[in-house]
Amino acid sequence: MVAQDITIISDDVKIDGNLSFSRSAKIDGEVTGDIKSNETLTIGRNAKVKANIKTKNAVVSGYFEGEMHASGQVEIKSTGKFIGDLIQVSSLLTIEKGGMFKGNSIIEATIKKNDYEEQKNLNGSSKKN
Repeated sequence: MVAQDITIISDDVKIDGNLSFSRSAKIDGEVTGDIKSNETLTIGRNAKVKANIKTKNAVVSGYFEGEMHASGQVEIKSTGKFIGDLIQVSSLLTIEKGGMFKGNSIIEATIKKNDYEEQKNLNGSSKKN
């Protein structure tokens, strides 16, 4: 069996900035900024991530707040909290019992980002009436 290469940001690390991974990565610490991953990005159980993320796949076991663009599968585990917008090419979102998703799930094949922002503004203004 071949071990998979993975980059790990340990739980005692805090990063404020931009990260880019060419392979899978796991964040166990705190990250604020922009994150790009060509493979699977895992947000560990004790992690706190506030970021704009572009990734292939994602596993959220800890806290995530921001916007995530994913071309593959997104899993929110039972300990995961996802607050923000999820933008996917196809609907490959799985939420385990106990997992939390608060935000918008957008399928790019169905709706474009500019259309979404326009609809969001219309919905926000209609709530005031």
